[in-house]
Amino acid sequence: MTTQQLIQQIKTKKSFLCIGLDVDLTKIPTHLLEFEDPIFEFNKAIIDATHDLAVSYKPNTAFYEAYGIKGWISLQKTINYLNEKFPEIFTIADAKRGDIGNTSSMYAKAFFEDLNFDSVTVAPYMGKDSVEPFLEFENKHTIMLALTSNEGAFDFQTLTIEGKELYKKVLETSKTWKNSENLMYVVGATKAEYLTEIRKIVPDSFLLVPGVGAQGGSLSEVCKYGMNSNIGLLINSSRAIIYASNGVNFAEKVREETQKMQLEMAAILNRATF
Repeated sequence: MTTQQLIQQIKTKKSFLCIGLDVDLTKIPTHLLEFEDPIFEFNKAIIDATHDLAVSYKPNTAFYEAYGIKGWISLQKTINYLNEKFPEIFTIADAKRGDIGNTSSMYAKAFFEDLNFDSVTVAPYMGKDSVEPFLEFENKHTIMLALTSNEGAFDFQTLTIEGKELYKKVLETSKTWKNSENLMYVVGATKAEYLTEIRKIVPDSFLLVPGVGAQGGSLSEVCKYGMNSNIGLLINSSRAIIYASNGVNFAEKVREETQKMQLEMAAILNRATF
């Protein structure tokens, strides 16, 4: 998917919502456990209930890998369902990969060619040769961790080194890499006050912003400081949406929570000028 196609979908749906499909079998409605593949049935119900309100879905691969080969099959069925039924949806493999060049090349093939995700999250700690293999794929996007929403982000990411915070050095350096136009960045919603500085470095890039909802991030604050002339934001919500209910009618409750966010986003977009 091209960036322009993503932007058009956002404008059409008046939404820049990404739903995280982080499936924990101990939390899903118990009636789904009767199915042969409860993970896929849970995901399918959520997708069917929200595909007109969300522009992206983001399975965190850890929640699938934890169940071994069955979990991986559930992930493959989920991405196949999205690509076949809703090809306009932007898909994110939240895998946080990043290794030496040959290994990264194989990770990239796994997510971009075999599973056919539109994007994958990567960790940049090993530098250029761990990220550039992902950037080689046309119309695929690499979403690099920049400033995350967890408490431990302050251990390294905001440290000042030679007069500049590390996350800023990471952002600046990434712009020099081959095919860096295929980069997006993860910035936690709980770090909204940093977005002004981040936009000075990557004014045109899309930012994937987790942490709105259960983690307490503010949508209005993120949009105030992070939105650019092409919207430039994908706001992820996982637990607050997918676990809205554990009843038989859980999909209806999921849609209600999704619609609340979509309406808030529509109001923000209506006030903005692009």
